[in-house]
Amino acid sequence: MFKTLRNAFKIKDIRKKLLFTFLMLIVIRIGSLLPIPGVDTESFSSAIRNFFDKTSGSSTFLSAITGGSFENMSIFALGITPYITSSIIMQLLTIAIPKLEEMQKDGAEGRKKIAEITRYVTVALAVLEAIGMAITFNNQGLLKSGSEWVEIMIIVVTLTAGSAFLMWIGENITEKGIGNGISIILLINIISSVPTDMGLLYATFIASETNIAKAILAGVIILAIIFAMVWFVCLLQGGERKIPVQYSQKVQGNKMVGGNASNIPLKVNTAGVIPVIFASSILQAPVVIANFVSSKGYEWTKYFSQQYWCNPKDFKYTIGMLAYIVLIIVFAYFYTSISFNPMEIANNMKKQAGFIPGIRPGKPTTEYLNNILNYVVFIGAVALVVVAVVPIVLSGVFGASVSFLGTSIIIVVSVILETIKKVESQMLVRNYKGFLNS
Repeated sequence: MFKTLRNAFKIKDIRKKLLFTFLMLIVIRIGSLLPIPGVDTESFSSAIRNFFDKTSGSSTFLSAITGGSFENMSIFALGITPYITSSIIMQLLTIAIPKLEEMQKDGAEGRKKIAEITRYVTVALAVLEAIGMAITFNNQGLLKSGSEWVEIMIIVVTLTAGSAFLMWIGENITEKGIGNGISIILLINIISSVPTDMGLLYATFIASETNIAKAILAGVIILAIIFAMVWFVCLLQGGERKIPVQYSQKVQGNKMVGGNASNIPLKVNTAGVIPVIFASSILQAPVVIANFVSSKGYEWTKYFSQQYWCNPKDFKYTIGMLAYIVLIIVFAYFYTSISFNPMEIANNMKKQAGFIPGIRPGKPTTEYLNNILNYVVFIGAVALVVVAVVPIVLSGVFGASVSFLGTSIIIVVSVILETIKKVESQMLVRNYKGFLNS
């Protein structure tokens, strides 16, 4: 990786893109520290931690993907989440609405229109989220003294503008920088929390230990778990099943064309982190509603709260984790089914005179792809469950709550691998062009 970056900086065009990306990341981190006018940030930080402690304990992930902006109530408090939600909604609507499906198949022009609609939906979602947050802050007395409606409007405008600005930065990184801009923003936000989390682990398990041998052992175990998780996620993200495809030869004029071989790559983790996010959201929804209804909370909400799972003192609440595991597997199948259509692929292969060796074109091909897909998705879903559950077990048993494990580490690893591949591909194109010019 470091060798790739070192070689990339030697090429002027790629160096400019890397520097542009780096400058945009600096802007993001500065914006994450700028407070919203009209909000008592100190009171808010303690109040939001208490609220999440009563709900699902998911503040670690939310804090990670926003780079601490939400806890600090900065202008980027909403983060890039409205854009991600908007993209998921548009992806689902593309399947449900024929007009959007036609746009998607209309090439670059159609995708451009869908991207424009996604921006409008992002702004609308940001406005709704900002209004809800501002009203909640006002009801809890977290706003500074003054005209409450003026303060609410200031908060709504600031949060919406911050989210829209992050979306603009992400799109510009994609166009003028290196890698996918939205993914890069998530990456830098998650990485920014790593020093704090490592410091917390050091203070909890190493600095507090009087026995030097035990302290060293604790440090070795922590590093071993982190490296094992990174290795496992790298294996998960890189794993794929290649289905061989053979194309028949045909006569065009006086020549025989075709006859080449290819393959259909099926990624083991096709759905990425979406199943984990969906599963967490569904379990958190009734808990959040219950805590809004009653400030004291309800006993049954502990079964849906991750902070109570795997606790040896109250192990009965861990039953809720079974629902979490089932939801992850269900959403892994659901999201894969809407992003990979075996029937459409089988029809396209048939039109292009392609076939899978040993499998007849048409319905048998569709059934074969379905069987392989179900097998691959199950392996990916189980691996995703392992990645999502390990941090919960560590937190419940040992009290080691960190934000860069679990879902966050999948984002970090996948974005880094994807960005390195794009840098290498651009270097390859640059060298190829130089070879042609010479």
